[in-house]
Amino acid sequence: MTEGRRAALARRWAHRRDKLRQRPAADMTYRIAVGVIGTVVFAVGIVAIPYPGPGWAIVFVGLGILATEFDWAQRLLARVRERYDAVMDWFKSQGLWVQVLGVAFTALIVVGTLWLFGALKLAAGLVGIEQAWLQSPIGIGS
Repeated sequence: MTEGRRAALARRWAHRRDKLRQRPAADMTYRIAVGVIGTVVFAVGIVAIPYPGPGWAIVFVGLGILATEFDWAQRLLARVRERYDAVMDWFKSQGLWVQVLGVAFTALIVVGTLWLFGALKLAAGLVGIEQAWLQSPIGIGS
């Protein structure tokens, strides 16, 4: 998409949003919808952080959605981005053993939550492995 087209699209969207602001009920409905959708996306991102994939990207998208309507979300998004970049810079500057421990810790969290949700027992059952220790200790996924 060209820069001119992107700017035109932004102006069109801003014009529509200004029209919504003139109607209090529609404005409130829109803000509630943005709040609900942004919060759901943000929560999914938080849950997905320890798993391989785009957990942090989903968190940033959720905060970005919220930041379109809420000033506190704009401030939080800027702070989270700043902290995320600082932590990733620190992690990349560490030695190999710290990075290996970080990967091992992440793998432990993934395996632990899969065990709690009963996914390990389910996967083992699909290949014919039946072990009592694979059973979720909280009864989920039984």
